Amino acid sequence: MKLPGPDCPITIMANPRRVRVTAGGVVIADTTHALTLKEASYPPVQYVPRGDANMALLKRSDRTTHCPYKGDASYYSVVADGKMLENSSWTYETPFPAMAEISGHLAFYPDKVKIEEVA
Repeated sequence: MKLPGPDCPITIMANPRRVRVTAGGVVIADTTHALTLKEASYPPVQYVPRGDANMALLKRSDRTTHCPYKGDASYYSVVADGKMLENSSWTYETPFPAMAEISGHLAFYPDKVKIEEVA
């Protein structure tokens, strides 16, 4: 486990805007409680509470990855509009203590689904 610091700064802030995630016009998640995670020079990532996602449209996959700062990630495929978008969402179910805020949240790949911030 590594702690965020000068070599890899990570910040997590509440997003004041509504965040909507869609695939093929089907709403996967819609929330006013998203968290924006900024990590080093990577683009910001929206983490959506699971309670604001339609979990019936998400199918757990076998994929897992490890981040030395956040912990072990599990993946979901989105099944919407008759299509399966493999491994299009990830979650840290038991993140490291420094990243505890993202527990219970899902993030989505913007090249697989549409992520909008609505005013």
